[in-house]
Amino acid sequence: MRRLFIKAAVLFALSVFVSAHAQAQTRKRKPEPKKSQTSASIPDAKPDAQATPAPPKRNERPDAAAVLQNNNAPTVPPQAVRQTPAYRYEFSQPDFVVSVIRIEHDEQGSGKIEFRKKGSDETITDPVTVSAKALARINEALDTLNFVDSTENYQYEKDFSHLGVIKFALRKNGRSREVTFNWSDNKDAKILMNEYRKLSNQYIWVFDISLSRENQPLESPRLFDTLESMIKRNEISDPYQMEPLLRDLSNDERIPLIARNHASKLIKQFEKERAKEEKKKEAAN
Repeated sequence: MRRLFIKAAVLFALSVFVSAHAQAQTRKRKPEPKKSQTSASIPDAKPDAQATPAPPKRNERPDAAAVLQNNNAPTVPPQAVRQTPAYRYEFSQPDFVVSVIRIEHDEQGSGKIEFRKKGSDETITDPVTVSAKALARINEALDTLNFVDSTENYQYEKDFSHLGVIKFALRKNGRSREVTFNWSDNKDAKILMNEYRKLSNQYIWVFDISLSRENQPLESPRLFDTLESMIKRNEISDPYQMEPLLRDLSNDERIPLIARNHASKLIKQFEKERAKEEKKKEAAN
């Protein structure tokens, strides 16, 4: 009996040893888990280059001088630098519908107009061509005034600044002069003032009708009434200069028929007046 007990104990101990040895061998053969390769486990890892935010884009145009320098381009010769325009006119009155007007042009009448309307911060810029007739009247007044060499003050004895302040500058034969006045009783100074006012009226109307035909066609009949009224009061620099535009407007179906007919009416008036002028010239000869 005692031998059977000892034999059973030995067998039990042997089975426990074998089971433990097998588990130990299994643990040794089990592969260890791989370490994570994320950047968090690498202290010196650099962030992904693609994740770096791009620098903000600049909308402004780079400086022209800087571009030339970066491209190693030759410098602009002195004679290519734009000179000050020969004729410069400026009108300003903050309370007027058109509060600021600037006109500059060369001796051939080619230039630009800038103007700003009351309540707006936007400055409109359009090209200008002073007609030969208008330029002749301007030059005649300047010659009579002997403008560049004169020291006369054209300002009237009373202040009429509520009517607007006028600045005019002329550069001629290497000399220049600028004057400022708001009203004058000098006949030729008034001619100069009125010629540029007429030029302003003409080109601001051209801008307004161009804006109307694109965005507000129903405003065009009123604009044509305004133009005809200014022509009758001799407040347009050169009505004949506007004839090509009026012909174009007379066939533009974007604007109402009444406006197109008004354009055709003005063209016929120009033709009649031109025919009268031709007869006068023939009679004079």
